Amino acid sequence: MRVEVVTNIASGSVGKDAPAQAEAILAEHGVTGRVHAPSEGELNACLRDALDAKPDAILVVAGDGTARAAAEMAGPGGPMVAPLPGGTMNMLPHALYGAIPWPEAMANCLKNGQERMISGGEINGRLFFVAAILGSPALWAEAREAARAGRADLALMRAQRALRRAFSSRLRYVLDGRPKGKTEALSLLCPLVSADLDADEQALEAAALDPSNALDIFRLGVNTVTGNWRNDPSVIVGRCRIGKVWAGGRIPAILDGEPVRLDDTVSIRFRPKAFRALVPPQSPAA
Repeated sequence: MRVEVVTNIASGSVGKDAPAQAEAILAEHGVTGRVHAPSEGELNACLRDALDAKPDAILVVAGDGTARAAAEMAGPGGPMVAPLPGGTMNMLPHALYGAIPWPEAMANCLKNGQERMISGGEINGRLFFVAAILGSPALWAEAREAARAGRADLALMRAQRALRRAFSSRLRYVLDGRPKGKTEALSLLCPLVSADLDADEQALEAAALDPSNALDIFRLGVNTVTGNWRNDPSVIVGRCRIGKVWAGGRIPAILDGEPVRLDDTVSIRFRPKAFRALVPPQSPAA
């Protein structure tokens, strides 16, 4: 196997020694590969350069945004991708490999890794492979990012804005041609992580989260912690292959842990073949 390894040493749990660690793991398993350590502004260009080298696999040690970008760039026709846990939330890596350190996940992939086609979702051309949240609750992610960057003032301002936006800008949606609905937030779970979908299900799990007051929010929060959120009376759950969502302004969203801003009208569709993951046989994805 010939691989390319991209390490973001500035990311949450990667560390400056990551390139040397990656080279040692490659040598230990007799795998030929290049190890890159780009600066944060060079990540996308480095991923593109790694793809252009046409390796058998690309191993990415970085945060959620870079993991999603690598899988999206590779697509179903590109090399296998191993998004290893190097960020804070590590949504895609944990879904694929479990909550283990990146050197262990990398060694497992090189030892006996195999291809696994991963499905996902698409919102206005942007892919996600774990989950997406659309609506005002996504604004809390922007406050989280400011706090992670050490900007307490900005985090407070964004948290206040998130509180102001709650219940003030609801979403309208249509899923798979069913009657139009209205909701505070819409979440979309991929088969990779949904407890209610088979791994090979050809649809997303869609949940309209529509608490009407603070008491509803509290109850929904408790049900989420206990794993009973699907049975909460303020939640409508169904399947979705295609859909449309619109609002009175730009829609805040979270795609695989990363905050983004979408247009005021977006289309949703299920992608049965999104990218080829490199996973060990006993991984959660396998």
